[in-house]
Amino acid sequence: MAKLIDGVALAATVKQNVQCRVAELAAAGKKITLHAVLVGCTAAAEMYAQRQGESCRAVGIDYQLHTLPAEITQAQMADLLRGFNADKSVSGIMLNLPLPKHLDVTALQYLIDPRKDVEGVHPANIGYLVAGHTQIVPCTAIAAMELIESTGVELRGAEAVVVGASEIVGKPVSLLLSDRRATVTMCRSATKDLAMHCCRADILVAAVGKPGMIGPQHVKEGAVVIDVGINRITLPDGSKKTVGDVEFDAVREKAGYITPVPGGVGPMTVAMLLKNTLTCAELV
Repeated sequence: MAKLIDGVALAATVKQNVQCRVAELAAAGKKITLHAVLVGCTAAAEMYAQRQGESCRAVGIDYQLHTLPAEITQAQMADLLRGFNADKSVSGIMLNLPLPKHLDVTALQYLIDPRKDVEGVHPANIGYLVAGHTQIVPCTAIAAMELIESTGVELRGAEAVVVGASEIVGKPVSLLLSDRRATVTMCRSATKDLAMHCCRADILVAAVGKPGMIGPQHVKEGAVVIDVGINRITLPDGSKKTVGDVEFDAVREKAGYITPVPGGVGPMTVAMLLKNTLTCAELV
């Protein structure tokens, strides 16, 4: 039976450390402010933004939400972001997704000053990661790494398999694991015989967004399993449930460590957003 990796408890420790450092900077006269942009209004997006604000305020970070109409133009968005870049009182910038289809998300993300890029998605920050001079890492990727390292499992020489090749999770997690001297295989939709690759993994990271994709047949006995997936499914009785990419109950019988969904990567991702915001404040 695998040991649960408690993302809630670990996130609380990270937040406490962030809160202490934010207080130290405040005492020295440096205020930390995260400016978040929300384009168009949906109940889910507004709720997520509200939770961001609550998390920031809980550790002493000032959170400023800019709610904009869905009709805003690319040029207007660009002007707003450039203004944040130039404003010394702005510590970090967050662009909430999704954006309306007429806006070029990548172009807007690339406009954000890399030193204020709390999500770590600017190509300069990805470049620092590739070069081994990590500055700011995508929140979910560094959350997964923190959870892996909390187990105490030796990464040097370990076999690691990452299922999923996204820009904000799969690729950066692969780079971080490689930087720790693990031997890394990154699997994607075109991978042949996924189970064959996964069964070699001492560390298995699932980040594809497909409920139950990883079963016990994919897992090596005693492996560390990090489930990044967050999927809403409908049960036979019509109720909704949040599940990961891993068949939790079956895989837990075989793995050595496993993250639950919810309660694993999710809380740590929020904590890493706060930590990245702190890092940005210390860079500018």
